Parts: sequence; C-alpha cells; structure tokens
Amino acid sequence: MTSTPASGRTPAPGGASASGRPSAPAAAPARRGASSPGASATTTAAAGTTTDPPGAAASALGTPGLFTVLLGAALPLIDFFIVNVALPSIDHDLAAGPVMLELVVAGYGLPYAVLLVLGGRLGDLFGRRRLFLSGMAAFGLTSLACGLAPDAWSLVGARVAQGAAAALMLPQVLATIHAATEGPRRAKALSLYGATAGLSMAGGQILGGVLVAADLAGSGWRAVFLVNVPIAAVGLLLAARTVPETRSERPAPVDVAGTLLLAAALLTLLAPLTEGRAAGWPLWTWVALGAFPLVAAGFWRVERRLDRTGGTPLVPPSLLRLTSLRRGLVLVLPLSAGFSGFMFVIAVSLQQGLGLGAVASGLALVPMAVAFFAASLAGPRLIRRWGTRVVPVGALLQAAGLGLIAVTAGRSWPDLSVAALIPGMAVAGVGQGLQLPVLFRVVLSEVPPERAGVGSGVMVTTQQAAITLGVATLGSLFLSLSASGPTGTALTVTLLIQLAMALLTAVLALRLPRSVS
Repeated sequence: MTSTPASGRTPAPGGASASGRPSAPAAAPARRGASSPGASATTTAAAGTTTDPPGAAASALGTPGLFTVLLGAALPLIDFFIVNVALPSIDHDLAAGPVMLELVVAGYGLPYAVLLVLGGRLGDLFGRRRLFLSGMAAFGLTSLACGLAPDAWSLVGARVAQGAAAALMLPQVLATIHAATEGPRRAKALSLYGATAGLSMAGGQILGGVLVAADLAGSGWRAVFLVNVPIAAVGLLLAARTVPETRSERPAPVDVAGTLLLAAALLTLLAPLTEGRAAGWPLWTWVALGAFPLVAAGFWRVERRLDRTGGTPLVPPSLLRLTSLRRGLVLVLPLSAGFSGFMFVIAVSLQQGLGLGAVASGLALVPMAVAFFAASLAGPRLIRRWGTRVVPVGALLQAAGLGLIAVTAGRSWPDLSVAALIPGMAVAGVGQGLQLPVLFRVVLSEVPPERAGVGSGVMVTTQQAAITLGVATLGSLFLSLSASGPTGTALTVTLLIQLAMALLTAVLALRLPRSVS
C-alpha cells in the first residue's frame, strides 16, 4: 500500500573462533564447557559447524560476526522503505503508472513476508551460515537487476526475486544469534538487533532521499538499488570469515502443505490490502479477503494434525504454547504496524502537505532514530533492574510522543516546521526503543536452540506482515482523509489512532512474563 505520483502523493516506506575460522579439535571441550550444564554441543571442527542440542548455546559469535549478521538484518528492512521515496522518479523514467508502482513495492514485500518461516526452516536444515551467504549473494544480484531494469515489468520481477532473497537471509540472523550466543552476550546482541531494525526503517527513508537527490553519476532512482551491491559483496566476505555455522541437531524435512497454506493465507490477506486502493478495490480483492480466514483455519488444522501424528509442522503449535513467545508476538503486531504506518504518514504529510523535499522530510526522522538507538542500548541494563515492565513504560512514552506531534501539527499546520517536531519525535523514539528490542528478546527467550530458525522465522514474519498491514491500513485511512479534507487534519486523526494503538500495547504488555531469561 503506497501512494503514487499519479495521485500527487509520494509514499514514505560448528565450532568457530571469534574470527570465524574453524577451531582446532582441541577447542571442542572448551565449547562444551561453555554450554549450559547437563548439555553438550556437537562440534565438527574441520567444517566449523555446531549443531544445536536442546538447552545449549555455543558462544561462537564474535563481535565481527555480530556486525556482519546485523548488516544482513539491516539490508532487507532498509530496502522495504528506501524505494518509496524513489517512486516518482521511477514513474517518470519507466512510465510505470500507479498500479505498476504498487507492484514495485508489493512485489518485494509479499514474497518477503510469505517465505520468512520457510527460510528459517531451511537454515535449521542446511546450516544457517550457508543460507545467510546464499541469501546475501542473491540479494546483491537481485539488487543489481533492479538497478539495471530497462522497464517497469523487469523491475517488478527483480523486486519479487529480491524479496525472496531477503526471506532467505533475514531469519538466519536471529537464529544465529540465538544458537551461537548465551547469557549477557545474547541479551546485548538482541538489543543491537532491535536497534538495527528500528534504525533501518527510519534510515531507509533518509538514505533514499539522499541518494535520489544526489543523482550519483546520473543514476537517479537506480542508486537506491545499486548501493546494495557493494554492501552485499563486503557482507559476503565478512560472513565467510566471521559467522560460525550452526544448524539444528535433528533437522526435519520441509512441511510442504504447511508452507503452501501459510503462503496462501498471507497472500489472501496482504495482496488485496496492498493493491486494493490503487486497483480500485476490484472483486478479486474482496474474494481474497473473504478467503483469508478459511485458508488460515485450514493452515492451523494441518499444522495441529501433523504435530499430533509426530510430524514436524512448519509452525509447530507447541512452539506457540510458550507463554513468552505467544504474548510477545501479540505485542509485535500493533507496535510494528504503528511504527511503519507512522513513517509513511509523516513522510507523505511533510512532502506533499508541506512541500518539503525528500531529504528534509527524512531529516525530520533523525531525532527519533537517535533516541531509538540510545534507548535500545540502555535496554539490557533496564531490563535487568525492572524486567519487562520496561515495555509498558516505553509504550506510554511512545503515546506521549505521538500526542505531542499530533498537538503540534494540529496547532501549527500549514506552518509546521521540522524543528517543531523534534520534542515529539525524540520522546516517541525513546518509547519505541524501549519496546522493540526487549520484545525480540522476550519472544525468543524460551525457544530451544534447535528451533531457533523456525522461532526467528515466525517472529520476523509477524513483524513483516505487521509492517505491511500498518502501511496499508493507516496509509489508506490517511490518504482517504487527506483527499476529502485538510492534510493537517488527516495527519492529526491518524496520529491519534496510532496513539490509541500505543496505549493498547501498554495494556497488553502487562501480561508479559515479569523476567526474561
């Protein structure tokens, strides 16, 4: 769900040493000693591979390796938002039109969301570093194809492939962190992952505006894709040397029926919501939305039957019986949806409502990004002292920040300045930074290492689906209100709805387990 130039709106959007080299055989006992009592890690020193035994985590991910996997986490999220500020230029150069521009965005987001759980399962099965390297290489190649696309349909096809590559790479990040770190090291890594996720969503729009405005070597909009190529190349070199190989001790075959049904369920929900407005809500959108609950129910029945008969479902129902995972996922939905919807709405308001350029509107998000990062880094210390009560406090701060922005916009529009938004942006950023990284840690806190891939796949699928839903629903509401009234009023109303979502998150957060392992 994006706005289009046609409507006059621009959318917003094994054993390995710390260096990653295989350990010598004599190092294997040290690896076992590092794991939790009563469990041992199975290490193949020659291959640098660690299998995940129940209840154990091998401390094998050093600082360079952590940086590398976080780079892999940033690329897909940045690319979801970076393209939105380039859509007017794409429309001008390729004569794309509103529907094709919607496909440029949805063509990436849909396969990305649909294939994330499968990507996590494949990492458990074949090795997470192997899948991370494959996904990174494919992401670089598909980004090159996007940057060189000669026409709109070629760009859409390359975006679909790029989304699939992202789904192969991203689940391996959290799975590797979960399987190759433990204790305070894991807590710090998960906080940095949360900080990376938040900064990537805000930074994507900032970077996109800078690249399009810079028009490097006359590349225009193509630079937002071509910039990924050298980054992916560096990521490949680093990953080969610094990321340890891990996989499930008892890898299970892929649940084909579950994979197809989950894909169908997500498509019937996300496709009509992202494409419906631009296409004029044709009959197929309503048929798809009507089919969604039926397909989702069929998926759940298949997964439960497979679990009862001793099979290995794509999303094991037993995994959702973990209290921390289940309640954490419930909170990820409104938080991620509100975050993505906010960035879309504020960017359209500043660019189309106030006539600011892409760079200026992106700079308005800098106070939020800085505050988010600072709060994320403070998260581990705060959670040691206050437990998960940090999350409802963060939600209340986010609500206060959104309220400040809404009041400022309502009073000052159309003379609203970027400087006037700084207090609200900063407060909202602190609130978001106290929630997202902590929730990632809560969701995965009880997931056994041998299920790290599927656990991280479920979480990032929930997050990505919520991001898409947030842009689709809150964006559609804002665009409808702004089409029939002042943009300032539309912005204020949408912000107040997001404030209500933050308050709902605060209430739901009270049900989280008090402490996190």
